[in-house]
Amino acid sequence: MLKRALKTVATILVLGVLAAAHSIPAGTRLTVRIDSQINSRTARSGNRFHAAPVQGKVTYAKPSGRLHAPGELSLRLTSMEVNGKMVPFSTHAYRAKGKSHTKSNATKIGGGTVTGAVLGGVFGGGKGALIGAAAGGAAGTGLAAATGKQEAVIHAESVLTFVTRANALVK
Repeated sequence: MLKRALKTVATILVLGVLAAAHSIPAGTRLTVRIDSQINSRTARSGNRFHAAPVQGKVTYAKPSGRLHAPGELSLRLTSMEVNGKMVPFSTHAYRAKGKSHTKSNATKIGGGTVTGAVLGGVFGGGKGALIGAAAGGAAGTGLAAATGKQEAVIHAESVLTFVTRANALVK
């Protein structure tokens, strides 16, 4: 709780200094708290988000595949409210990526193959083991496909840090 309060105070101080300086220099680190959840399944490039007193947009969103390619998100801040006016600026992208599918898929497919081979061997000998392995592998692949999506998610209230790309004038 104390860490959260200190970050909030630090952000307010940085914003106050920036307002007094009449410019936001390139390389300035801005730490913000996102107002609402952003998910690679539902987000689209160009969607806006808020992290008071700044605004940003989603610059890249790719939903997760079923068996490979986890979801990806890229966000940038675009403007900040200073003295009641919106000041446009640009930041480097913040990137988020969903968990890898590899380990989970290998476990499901491999487990299905082994289980099928064991059961097939018990009930049908060597030929049954081959048929069981194929059937078990197919079942494991089906399970991996049905449960495999790994979206990139930035939860509401997440604290993200962005870095400005160029100087911005506060008018």
